[in-house]
Amino acid sequence: MTKYDRLKTSDIIVEGLLRWGVEVIFGLPGDGINGVIEALRRHQDKIKFILVRHEESAAFMACAYAKYTGKLGVCVATSGPGATHLLTGLYDAKADGVPVLAITGNTYSDTMGTKYQQDVNLLQLFSDVTIYNNMINSPEHVESVIDIACRSALALRGVSHITIPIDTQERKLEGRYTRHNVGGHTAHLLSPTTAARIPDMVLLEKAAEILNAGNKIVLLVGQGALGAGDQVIEVAKKLSAPVVKALLGKAVIPDDNMYSIGGLGLLGTEPASDAMDEADTLLMIGTSFPYMEYLPKPGNARGVQIDLFPEKIGLRYPVEVGLVGDAKRTLDKILPLLHQKDDKFLKSKQVSMKKWNSLIHSSDPLAEPIKPQLIATAVSDELEDNAIISVDSGTNTIWAARYINIREGMKFSLSGTLSTMACGLPYAIASQIAFPDRQSVAFVGDGGFTMLMGEFATAVKYNLPIKVIIIKNNILGMIRWEQLAFLGNPEYGVEFSPIDFVKFAEACGGKGYSIKKPHEIKKVMHEAMSQNAPTIIEAYVDPFEPPMPPKMDIKLVSKMTKSFAKGEPYAKRIGLTIFRNQIHETLRKIHPDDKKDN
Repeated sequence: MTKYDRLKTSDIIVEGLLRWGVEVIFGLPGDGINGVIEALRRHQDKIKFILVRHEESAAFMACAYAKYTGKLGVCVATSGPGATHLLTGLYDAKADGVPVLAITGNTYSDTMGTKYQQDVNLLQLFSDVTIYNNMINSPEHVESVIDIACRSALALRGVSHITIPIDTQERKLEGRYTRHNVGGHTAHLLSPTTAARIPDMVLLEKAAEILNAGNKIVLLVGQGALGAGDQVIEVAKKLSAPVVKALLGKAVIPDDNMYSIGGLGLLGTEPASDAMDEADTLLMIGTSFPYMEYLPKPGNARGVQIDLFPEKIGLRYPVEVGLVGDAKRTLDKILPLLHQKDDKFLKSKQVSMKKWNSLIHSSDPLAEPIKPQLIATAVSDELEDNAIISVDSGTNTIWAARYINIREGMKFSLSGTLSTMACGLPYAIASQIAFPDRQSVAFVGDGGFTMLMGEFATAVKYNLPIKVIIIKNNILGMIRWEQLAFLGNPEYGVEFSPIDFVKFAEACGGKGYSIKKPHEIKKVMHEAMSQNAPTIIEAYVDPFEPPMPPKMDIKLVSKMTKSFAKGEPYAKRIGLTIFRNQIHETLRKIHPDDKKDN
């Protein structure tokens, strides 16, 4: 006999989740999971169920909830198509290493594999995305499976999945344990040492020796360094090292911190690219930044890496020392071993960063159509000190990376490694649920937004005052750029018919605002961001503004020239936009103090 005696399988599942501290579950009901939904109804005073419009959103929300809180994110879906819809959001969680538990229903236990309705082999389907994947066979099976699933997701920073047949959800625990299973044998806890790992002192000393020998040291920080910002700054100060931030690590230190020189890669900054080219030593902290071509060439710089997971050491760069441990604790331990370095290299990058910031904020404030950079800047100006910014994937990501200024106390995230579209709106909803008293902003493109735009009605249903800024150009801008500049092909299949997002917002029961002219930007943005209701701000921007890399690559120019020759339909418009931008930048360099109020 146990405390769960005579409880249904579904109730034991929910009780188990409560013991793991789960407070919110995102999902959508269905006959294959309705036993669990009923258990959630009976426990609604202890655990909140958020009804979504699409199961993919539920998985995105669980992922974002885990990212923003550090807690376990949980989503639930019915059998068959409900379960398959979860996959993109779960792969987002897997790719970025965040703890999520997915609970799915399944067909009747005696109809599995018989081509019954909605009969999908979910264990096989979820096998690649998960670090724990199991089916609950009986009420006696639940307690240990729930504990392993939650513990695995939290300890290994990944996705756990459990599926339960319809009939099993309704069965009651009667103590029919096998002789090898003892009721109540499992513990509902995670040892704190899992996330408090500290490297061996010998390795710390060896890493310090490498860093102390360097003259041009660069720090590259990612999401694993979130919460270790003070330590990152102290190490940067000691080593006189500029800090480059992978996009998931944008909130590690403020963008205006004297050591920050921005991001890396296509959406990065020129000073960051130059720093990597010149570096003789690289310290990577909590990052597996995927674009290896932007890191120092192997052999040009010595490397040290700090990561919580040993399998990520040396994944992107041939480091000499790998420190497996929590970033904050590891940096605390290595800091006393470091020598003070001169700041010649650092100062050169700080000067370059000042020039870069002046250059990128030189967009013509009166240009029509509106430059998307100006919208991102206007959003940044309206952010509260503890705002949470969720960004979608596309050209909007570049504008957010470069023009949204993250200050101390803010949170920032997006789909990092998977880089999937449609995540921005669900992320913002999850962050508002997790932190109801903080400003939650989604910065998205019209392409990504329309994929799951129905979730704006979810924000209205739960009275979540999120602000959704839509960069509206009626085109898949990043895909257009990839077709032109990466492949040298004319654009194809990237234009959308327009949608009136103001009317859509109002139809859902929220508020909608539109920005069409440059002089409207500040006034409309301020008014819209001040609303205490779910709000959409659609900004009509120049569809031909190219997402230029920080340093012009002759190969990209060559590819674009080929795409024009092959029949790019907007070659003249794109070429004219690039030409005008270059002229404006040149004039700004000649008259750097001639600044207009934008």
